[in-house]
Amino acid sequence: MENKKKSARWRVCAFLRMAMALMLLPLLGGCHDIEEYPADPRGTFEQLWSILDEHYCFFAQKGIDWNEIHAKYSPQVSDKMTDEELFEVCSQMLDELRDGHTNLSTPFATSYYRKWWSDYPQNYNARLVEQYYFNFNYRSLGGIEYGILPQNVGYMHYSSFSYGIGEGNLDAILAFCATCDGLIIDVRDNGGGSVTNVETLVARFINEPLVAGTICHKNGPGHDDFSEPYPFTFNPAEAGRIMWGKPVVVLCNRSTFSAANNFVSVMKCLPTATIVGATTGGGSGMPFSSELTNGWGIRFSASPVRDPQGRLTEFGVEPDEGCAVDLDPYAALEGRDTMLDFAINHLLN
Repeated sequence: MENKKKSARWRVCAFLRMAMALMLLPLLGGCHDIEEYPADPRGTFEQLWSILDEHYCFFAQKGIDWNEIHAKYSPQVSDKMTDEELFEVCSQMLDELRDGHTNLSTPFATSYYRKWWSDYPQNYNARLVEQYYFNFNYRSLGGIEYGILPQNVGYMHYSSFSYGIGEGNLDAILAFCATCDGLIIDVRDNGGGSVTNVETLVARFINEPLVAGTICHKNGPGHDDFSEPYPFTFNPAEAGRIMWGKPVVVLCNRSTFSAANNFVSVMKCLPTATIVGATTGGGSGMPFSSELTNGWGIRFSASPVRDPQGRLTEFGVEPDEGCAVDLDPYAALEGRDTMLDFAINHLLN
């Protein structure tokens, strides 16, 4: 009897496996072969170009004809060239994307597109703030330097969203500044990091869930093959945490990039916040990484992120109207940060 039961179960399982295989046949028929590339210079170049062709997300917004770029750089590739020479050609091709999130990594070098910030004023000098505004009497906690300015304005400089910041850290900072009339969050020269840290900070300035933006994903090889945008939400800090409801100024410059760019775009939507300084560096594409056959790595923007109003911030977030200001180098020689002064005066007025 037991053997008959086992035999019956086997026949049922076999039938189910056959049915599943039949259902998968139409899907398998729609698959296409994945092209394999040799690890020589020509194969590496073609593989790199193809990966970007199918997955990079800002061709249309930047007006880039990727086929034209191929025609420009392909003749420069030779099977007799060294890895160093191939790297230079590939790096120059990637620079055409004008994207700070696009990097080619090799054992001997990593490519970077620097003109997104190098063609603009620096607009930040840490020593200027530390010496002339705090006389070096400031505190450091969780990647944030903070203190109270003589005008009774709280100040915090967050140098990178790569530095984790705990809830207890934020409680301590906001409690320290609790008697201030306003708060300046300085994210100049903040090159980005983790969006989780962005949410942790923003959560102290909202009292209800906030749609912080939308994101799309590539769903096909075409340059315009994207999913519908779907929103992502930031929630307020948990009950019992110290919140901030007074006026806030977010101070930014061109080197405010990636996750820091996202932070500025979200804060710009809050009624208590004002964006002061220079247009940020952008970098709104969520990066994706892949490996080439020869072992080199490529990282690039693959999923466009938009702000809460649906605006693309790849090219940066502008200061609020009337709040664009640069660092005056002559005033800096006299110990004045004109951007910080503007932010202080804005809060006092």
